Amino acid sequence: MLKPIWKYAVPVLACLLIQPALTACSESTNVDVNLHGVNHTVDTFSYSVKNPALKDQPGAGGELIDPYGAGGTTCCATLPKTWRPGIKLQVNATHWVDRGPENGLLEVKETHLVEVPQYPDGKPGELWVLRTPDGKVAIVSSDFQPDHPNWPGKIKGWPVPSLKYRQERWKILLHHELGGIDDALVLLDELEKDPEKSAREAWQLAEQYDRESIKGFSGPNDSKYIIYLKSRYEKVLEYSRDKVKELMEVRP
Repeated sequence: MLKPIWKYAVPVLACLLIQPALTACSESTNVDVNLHGVNHTVDTFSYSVKNPALKDQPGAGGELIDPYGAGGTTCCATLPKTWRPGIKLQVNATHWVDRGPENGLLEVKETHLVEVPQYPDGKPGELWVLRTPDGKVAIVSSDFQPDHPNWPGKIKGWPVPSLKYRQERWKILLHHELGGIDDALVLLDELEKDPEKSAREAWQLAEQYDRESIKGFSGPNDSKYIIYLKSRYEKVLEYSRDKVKELMEVRP
């Protein structure tokens, strides 16, 4: 005796009806993976990624990555579940070239069609977009970070700043801390010469930007407030001097 076919036809029919909207009845051949950016250059870098095989899909990514830095985790790049030769992704990259204080930054936009390297363990991992030391764009599919022994990328480890870059950053930090010393000395000198005027000016600034610092004082003429200001300026001076000492010990 034949079994009634309607018992089996109903779920099949339901699946066919929802097929156009969902893809529940057949497993997708693609998978979405997280995106990361790594910048091995001195130029600030931004990127977005698009699978050109998916015409209606918008680009993903778009974060700014500092020189010799790495971005966070963004979503999402679409990769085939099964690797095959010739899979390519479109990487829209932007970097900014510093032309000096007088000329500012030059924005450079580029479009790269980059071939996806073979999945090292047979399945797509998270997608890493790298701006390589020579300014080119490469991609790596890996669930491991660049400093992991199993990282499959050609460039091993996180970005290492150049000596020139480290020297420039060091000079900026040193200049900042030396400025802190100068400012603290000026404030202490003014407070000693004319404590009432200095306290009045400090109070007015605190009312605008730091009201917490003046709680507990009756006003700018409060003798305790003047003592507080002197202690505060001395701490700033001590802090900046300590930072300068530290910087001199690690000069690149």
